[in-house]
Amino acid sequence: MDDVSDYELQKTDPPAQYSPSKPPSLVPWIAAAVVLAGAAWLYVYRPWKDATAEPSEAVTQTEVPVAEAERPLGVEIEPVDLPPLDETDALVRDLVRALSSHPRVLAWLTTDGLIRNFAVSVENIANGQSPALHQRVLRPQAPFGVVEGRGGLTIDTRAYRRYDDLAAAVDSVDTQGAAKLYSLLKPRIQEAYQELGYTTPFDRALETAMVRLLEAPVVEGDIALIPRGGLYQYNDQRLEQLNGAQKQLLRMGPRNERIVQRKLRSIGRALGIPEERLPRVAR
Repeated sequence: MDDVSDYELQKTDPPAQYSPSKPPSLVPWIAAAVVLAGAAWLYVYRPWKDATAEPSEAVTQTEVPVAEAERPLGVEIEPVDLPPLDETDALVRDLVRALSSHPRVLAWLTTDGLIRNFAVSVENIANGQSPALHQRVLRPQAPFGVVEGRGGLTIDTRAYRRYDDLAAAVDSVDTQGAAKLYSLLKPRIQEAYQELGYTTPFDRALETAMVRLLEAPVVEGDIALIPRGGLYQYNDQRLEQLNGAQKQLLRMGPRNERIVQRKLRSIGRALGIPEERLPRVAR
């Protein structure tokens, strides 16, 4: 059994090109940056308070069928001696730095309980919830904006720039390295998942989370809003009835959403999820 200090994550993807946005966003969904999404941001602090923050009883959450995997997700690696779950932060920081040097990824690494944070974030997304509660340190600093025209209120498209850094952070993650990292840390991720009360494989939650985010629609053009006091709802009920995680991805704007979804799908394939179970990204 190899010692974890000898383990290396080799980059196979070409380095991503990105430039700083103005104002800078502090919201990389590091769940995506580590494995998803994906992160995952997949993941993300909500840019406005939803008037329907909790799912309405009238809205039924769609179950995402995940077929029993032919084999566990991940790639074949040499077994290594992992530290106990409570002592994994230093290891995760070292290994994630091998996947991406993006400043938003590094910002997440300053937090504690990284594997537990990842496990609960993926669990939230798999259940259709936004994991914003677990990513408060990475909330955006720029305010959310709307514009008012003859047709009513719409999202100010400049608000999408708050997420440029998130998309760049996710895009900077090495795909094969992420799959290898997940395989390496899976025993401790599974342990953290079991602490949440689950006895099923974490692989199922991971695939479900990825599928949910890949199913989020990419909307071009203006997105109309309805004011509800100091809150907002989507005017289009098809968008309003999306789950919390999908709404958050939608708020990144079409360009950033495609970047995240493409990376999620690429990592999903590297993990061994059959292509037919991964929704395609809208062009």
